[in-house]
Amino acid sequence: MTEQQRRLVLIRHAQAEGLTHEDRSRALTGRGRRDAVEAGLWLAGHDVVPDHVFVSSASRTVDTWESLVRGLRSGAAEVTVEDALYSAEPETVLDVLRTAPIDARVVALVGHNPAVAYLAHILDDGHADPVAFREMSEGYPTAAVTVLEVPVSWSDLDIGTARVAAFHVGRG
Repeated sequence: MTEQQRRLVLIRHAQAEGLTHEDRSRALTGRGRRDAVEAGLWLAGHDVVPDHVFVSSASRTVDTWESLVRGLRSGAAEVTVEDALYSAEPETVLDVLRTAPIDARVVALVGHNPAVAYLAHILDDGHADPVAFREMSEGYPTAAVTVLEVPVSWSDLDIGTARVAAFHVGRG
């Protein structure tokens, strides 16, 4: 990663309970917690530790982040829980990401599909790591993580301004 290089980590929440009367309050299953911890271990092992995180206000996304932190073994990130990320369109998610602090080097987003998967695809500049892009294109399951290299400022983040560098599915 160069001095100007930033990284964006897009994370789909881990496995949650089945549908309930209140979707926003669905918690993670035991498997979901394990998968999120494993995803955090993978990120830490690749030296991708967020310093700023945007998290949807849904219980399952907040739980995912808390479990990821256990795997990362770092709780130093500044966390913004954002209501606008719950059931957000990709454009809304992009607007939220553009508000990241100017000095943030690694920004993460814990959100929902289809917005997270779609955003991972449209941000890519066409020069993705071929293995990561193929795996990501085959499906974006729960606890999926995409790491993108971002050579522009957060406020300039837009379609085709990043590069998919890695993809991983947490399975603990």
